[in-house]
Amino acid sequence: MSTVTSDPLVGRVVDGRYRVVSRIARGGMATVYLAVDQRLDREVALKIMHAHLADGTEGVDFTSRFRREARAAARLAHPGLVAVFDQGVDGETSYLTMEYVDGANLRRTLHHTGTFTVAQTLDTLEAILDALAAAHRAGLVHRDIKPENVLVDTAGRVKVTDFGLARAVTEATTTTTGTVLGTVAYMAPEVIRAVGCDARSDVYSVGILAYEMLVGVPPHGGDTPIQVAFQHVNHDVPTPSGAVPALPVEIDELVCALAARDPQDRPVDAGAALHLVRSTRAALDPADLDVRRESAPRPTSEGDASLDAIPTTVFGALDDETRAVAIARAGGTRALELIGTGAETESVPRPRRRRASKVLVWLLVVLLVVAGAGGGGVWWFTRGPGAYTSVPDDLVGATRAEASERVGAAGLDVTTSEAHDDDVPAGAVVATDPGEGERVRKDGSVGLVLSLGVEMLTVPDDLVGESEADAADALTTAGFELGEAEHTFDDDAPTGSVVDVSVPEGTQQRHDTVVVLTVSDGPAPVTVPAVTGLEKSAAVDQLTGAGLDVSTTEAYDEKVPSGEVVSQSLEADSQAHRGDEVSVVVSKGPPLVEVPKVVDMKVEDATATLEKAGFTVEISELFGTRPLDRVLFQDQDPGAEIPKGSTVKLTVT
Repeated sequence: MSTVTSDPLVGRVVDGRYRVVSRIARGGMATVYLAVDQRLDREVALKIMHAHLADGTEGVDFTSRFRREARAAARLAHPGLVAVFDQGVDGETSYLTMEYVDGANLRRTLHHTGTFTVAQTLDTLEAILDALAAAHRAGLVHRDIKPENVLVDTAGRVKVTDFGLARAVTEATTTTTGTVLGTVAYMAPEVIRAVGCDARSDVYSVGILAYEMLVGVPPHGGDTPIQVAFQHVNHDVPTPSGAVPALPVEIDELVCALAARDPQDRPVDAGAALHLVRSTRAALDPADLDVRRESAPRPTSEGDASLDAIPTTVFGALDDETRAVAIARAGGTRALELIGTGAETESVPRPRRRRASKVLVWLLVVLLVVAGAGGGGVWWFTRGPGAYTSVPDDLVGATRAEASERVGAAGLDVTTSEAHDDDVPAGAVVATDPGEGERVRKDGSVGLVLSLGVEMLTVPDDLVGESEADAADALTTAGFELGEAEHTFDDDAPTGSVVDVSVPEGTQQRHDTVVVLTVSDGPAPVTVPAVTGLEKSAAVDQLTGAGLDVSTTEAYDEKVPSGEVVSQSLEADSQAHRGDEVSVVVSKGPPLVEVPKVVDMKVEDATATLEKAGFTVEISELFGTRPLDRVLFQDQDPGAEIPKGSTVKLTVT
């Protein structure tokens, strides 16, 4: 892209953020610069409104329109639309920052190549219409589709830019100011006549682009914008094959449908036009797609007065004769503004309308129809708008019989297919192809898509007990969407296995039902109680109450009383899981020891023998003295087993 370094804005930082690098282009509303966003360190396109346009009362309205561009465009998010990042005012400078597209516009591309092949044309149309469809769905009309507003980046991607003339559809359908903004070479007749503007006006402009890409020049020309506008209003776009005979008839039909003078004969919006383009491509042979006009005239260069008049002529609601006089009076001027009520002006006297003129016009129409075999009428009724009708309205929601009757009454055949639908009752029409109100050949058919009602899916059996992965696979294979799994502790189900499903297994459920699996995390964790020293029953109660399985054994213990817990296999306060086993050892008291025989032994020896065996000895003298110093008898029978530490009483004499 060329740059202009002498521009006073080059090098300046706008609004303390955007450093202007170079000038990219200058248009009727604003100048576009390459700039660097110093805050985000990225290149942007900076669009600055011409200062003189903001002067005076009218300038307030123009500034408002300029700023509305940002609000309208910022609502759109599509890879085929140049993104608008920011809007602001720096002193007297109103600006927008937009995505910077490194490449060229379609005007320069055509100037370099001359024409496109059919395939390249269809590719470009699809990209433009796909982007415009996003805008039309959002309720916005571009109003100024032209080659300068179609950018092609260095990778060949197509982007639509400059929604500065776009307005909400509800605003665009009524012209309140009597002024039309746009480029006359691509402007729809209804816009020129200031009788309305909607999505079909953008479709018309795209049709003119299609013609130009195939032929090399726009379909309507003239020495002045007025003459070009007159052609749009009063003449149909010629078939491209008139200039390029090798083009297939399907391309003629496509271009004439997109650029039909009557908006009723065009696709209703860019989405419908995109469908038509794709249908046309599908009907073409590979050889058709390679057709290209090799010796095409060079496209008109940028800035030609006949192509880029902004603002351009407003014809208002003038009759044909007044319009003709206005054009004749305008001569070589760039623009003529006739505020649109049909009232007379000083410079353009309104001639008296003649009934004979109308009669002559209608007579010519009748003669044209009658002379159809001569060529024009044949085209009208076989390829042109006369070969088409519209798909009846009010088909969606109707029963099959009702819809078929309405389509048949329009002289069209009916084909049917079926599809599930969540809202339309079974047997009623869900959609039509083509859509309601869209063009269809009079010898064509309308496809009715009949509702099968809500799609129901079967929940697989035997999910409980399966692993989470296997159960999830079974459900997704059955067509269900899975929600985030829930988890629960379970004493019996292995970790990772399914313990519950949010819908009953084996039942029929809506296709949009989100199924949630409950998955086992195994037994719950528990803290092991401390039971050492407790009575056996108390210890068992505490351990089983914590969810642990308890096993007990008994052992002699000289220190722990009988019946109390001596030890536990899981350490107190450690972490375990419900169902884990813990073993406890319960004391049987001291061990049993055999009582030795100490009768007739000297008292000292008997005492030593019993103490060595682990007993405590208690001495009782029979006569208060022990002259013999011998054991007369012992209270525990020799050979008996009694707890170690027990007391053995000896009677001595």
